[in-house]
Amino acid sequence: MPVSSHSVRNPPVTPSVVVVGAGPRGTGFLERLAANAPSLYGDLPLDIHLVDPHPPGGGRIWRRDQSPLLWMNSMAEDVTMFTDDSVALAGPVRQGPALHEWAQDIREGRSRISAESERAESERAESQRSESERSESQGSGYAHEPVGPGLRAEIAALTGQTFPSRRVQSAYLSWVYEQTVAALPPGVTVHRHPTRALRVSGPRGGRQRVWLEDRTEPLLADLVVLTLGHLDGEPDAEQRELSEFARRHGLVHLPPDFTADSDLSALPAGEPVIVRGFGLAFVDLMVLLTEGRGGRYSADAADAGDDGGELVYHPSGREPVLHVGSRRGVPYHSKIGYALEGERPPLPRFLGPAQTDELLSRQAPLAFRRDVEPLIDKELGYAHYHRLFTAHPERTRVGWTDFEEKYAAADPGSPELDTLVVAAVPDPADRLDLDALDRPLDGLRFPSYDALQDGLRDYIDADLARRHDPSHSPDLAVFLGLLSVYGQLIRLGDLGDTGGRWHGFFSYLASGPPGPRLRQLLALSRAGVVRFLGAGVTVEADERRGLFRATSAVVPGEHVEARALVEARLPDPAPERTRSPLLRALYEEGAATTSAGLVRVDPGDGRLLESDGRPHPRRFALGPYTTARSSGAFTRPRTGGPAFRQNDATARSALTLLRELSCRTSLSA
Repeated sequence: MPVSSHSVRNPPVTPSVVVVGAGPRGTGFLERLAANAPSLYGDLPLDIHLVDPHPPGGGRIWRRDQSPLLWMNSMAEDVTMFTDDSVALAGPVRQGPALHEWAQDIREGRSRISAESERAESERAESQRSESERSESQGSGYAHEPVGPGLRAEIAALTGQTFPSRRVQSAYLSWVYEQTVAALPPGVTVHRHPTRALRVSGPRGGRQRVWLEDRTEPLLADLVVLTLGHLDGEPDAEQRELSEFARRHGLVHLPPDFTADSDLSALPAGEPVIVRGFGLAFVDLMVLLTEGRGGRYSADAADAGDDGGELVYHPSGREPVLHVGSRRGVPYHSKIGYALEGERPPLPRFLGPAQTDELLSRQAPLAFRRDVEPLIDKELGYAHYHRLFTAHPERTRVGWTDFEEKYAAADPGSPELDTLVVAAVPDPADRLDLDALDRPLDGLRFPSYDALQDGLRDYIDADLARRHDPSHSPDLAVFLGLLSVYGQLIRLGDLGDTGGRWHGFFSYLASGPPGPRLRQLLALSRAGVVRFLGAGVTVEADERRGLFRATSAVVPGEHVEARALVEARLPDPAPERTRSPLLRALYEEGAATTSAGLVRVDPGDGRLLESDGRPHPRRFALGPYTTARSSGAFTRPRTGGPAFRQNDATARSALTLLRELSCRTSLSA
């Protein structure tokens, strides 16, 4: 007998999204999905598959099982995962607490830490009890890393000006994730997969298949969103050669890695260690090899002041001696220790949406150095001088209106602009010199490494004083200018910022360590636990002596030798060396990349671009491994939040596509 068409229809398939990466970027995308779903998707069913071997919210980088000694490099009041009316969104604003407000809500009983954090804290307490009992039974005098206060004690002590531990930030992110899932419409179901994604396959116009490490059958998805965060990479040729040299001679070589994941036990007490890199990876290394090995700090009572006085370091005897240098030869600038009062610089001014639109409309290919960097320089200069003229007019010779008019008319980097600034700003210390900021040791020479130690300590002291002195508030205005610029660079994507030079400058100036960390660095320098190498550091492998040798451009004729070398920086994201099997498979399949190893995406909504430049209709990517990388997955309140704007655009595109697919399915059913 004939079979009716109704009897052979397939049951309706629930639309699905696979999100690979459950850290703050994945959580931020889900938050925007929850905010936009009521208007764009209604009450239709949806399955969300969240793939990450680490707990959601914090992900790998912000996971809770890190040393309690490791801090964020932002104050609690400068960290939020929620949108506000400063963010240019097409979707709705859903406000929520910044980190310090969340801590206050916990203390006062208006909120509770997430169930995930509750379990982790219970496990930590039990582990701590077991470790204590084992040490007592063995009579061990071994000095373990300090365990620090429990999570609740840290939350209880947290203020807006606290630099929180990463464990506290992990708990905040876990809570944000929990709240985000609770805010999803009733028809949306989240499925967690605590494993790794290996590859994505599927036709451009059809359902995608996401293959996981722990199952033979793939997850089927109508679209895939990659929020992978920072990635591991295999060593490059130089690093492989250094590792092989170390193996032959029984030395220690630690290639670029996330410091919290590195095995530092191979670095022996009292021995010199050459460290290349003076950014945040070095700060973590410094902490783990000093306080992490039982050292401690105290304030010098003879020098007590508002900041607690000069620190004195008391070694445990288990520390190595760290000889640290880099291309710049100085640490990242201290975080600014005051709030901006009065008028904010009216940004953007010289690199805003209009200028970005004009750049994108040009027929000829854009070059970062030629077309974009001059606009960045002029924007940062505008922020600096606006603040100087409006907050500190006694240090200028003309009125702001007159200066602004002439500044706007002058070409970036032109002699006319230099002449204007010299005439209007009498003190050279009040003029913005980006080159001097970027390379403060250029042209300097020291007769010995001992002389360099004094010079670098003076430099760090001066930086700390300046970054905590409101009379230098143009520095904070430049920071706000950097955030504004980043918002436009997301739209422009990668335009030949070779080696990430400008992004490195941003991190150096805007994402430096807390002031207390630099005070600790000074104490370690005075104690001889840290020795400065200077700028232009090169390292060679001495085959005859079987040692690493470091030299510096600022101390000619001198060198330092060591049996250990640490590369204190993140791995290079080059596509041919990524350790992410998923990204490697995408590269091999033909996903577009840049010479710097970034994945090319449509800056509008984050769709992955294929080798022919076409956006893939069902694949999206967000994060630092893409050409639309932003300054962070979370941000300061009321600073525009470029990552939030990206998350919103991607979520809206995803929901629109899912709605269309759902309607097609309904019509064909």
